[in-house]
Amino acid sequence: MQPGRFVALGDSFTEGVGDPNLHYPNGFRGWADRMARQLGRADRRWEYANLAIRSKVLDQVVADQLDDALALAPTHVSFYAGGNDLLSLRSDVDTLMARYEDALARLTASGAHVLVFTAFDTRTTALLEPLRRRVLTFNDAVRDLAATHEATLLDHTVMREYDDRRLWAPDKIHMNRLGHKRMAAFVLGRLGVPHTLKVRDLDDWEPRGWRRAIADEGRFLRTEVAPLVRRRLTGRSEGDLALPKWPEPIRPADGMKRLARERALARTDTEALRRAGGIPRR
Repeated sequence: MQPGRFVALGDSFTEGVGDPNLHYPNGFRGWADRMARQLGRADRRWEYANLAIRSKVLDQVVADQLDDALALAPTHVSFYAGGNDLLSLRSDVDTLMARYEDALARLTASGAHVLVFTAFDTRTTALLEPLRRRVLTFNDAVRDLAATHEATLLDHTVMREYDDRRLWAPDKIHMNRLGHKRMAAFVLGRLGVPHTLKVRDLDDWEPRGWRRAIADEGRFLRTEVAPLVRRRLTGRSEGDLALPKWPEPIRPADGMKRLARERALARTDTEALRRAGGIPRR
């Protein structure tokens, strides 16, 4: 595959939530950054931008990221959005997918190679069964739209290893480090790009006993579900103050940790000048 410019847009799935790494912007690495690093190793001419921000619903992704992504003239685009809409039972999936198709049509019309994803089949806990039914409807629609608009479908629901809870973060919604690494390898494989990611087979594990299962579910309710409900009730989201990880194209071959460090230092210097009165706030 010829090198080009890969631009990722979406929500927490693409920002990399669940794969913490303090050496990367926003404190996350994630499958898209891992994939970009491999692209840079395959050919140093590859460029990469990531506009995704956690907690964003489809309309926010479209309003805040789509035009910026197209302005970067990408050769390859990854698009995942709508998962946060599914969390709201008031959201109508049919109208959601109509808006999704509008965005997808704009991306494919640009001439870029567009990658789209199904949502995770949330079979990790019975507490998420109402969400699972909406996810299945969403996934069927994404499959149809990918075929209609000739986008590459990354249907990770066929990756049965994701039934293993060891690939999931404690919130049971986001992938952990192992899950993100597998996703990067999965996408690179679909694109036919060789990579050096070491994705080992998971060892067999013993099922949880009922006492452990009850304790885990209680911890999940306290640490994940309750905070989510509070944020929904107050209208706040974790992404309200977050900025895109890589808003301008970088060359991953130049070293993503180094580039992140340089950007953080430049931002610190800018803030210091502002506090000193040297740069007016906009």
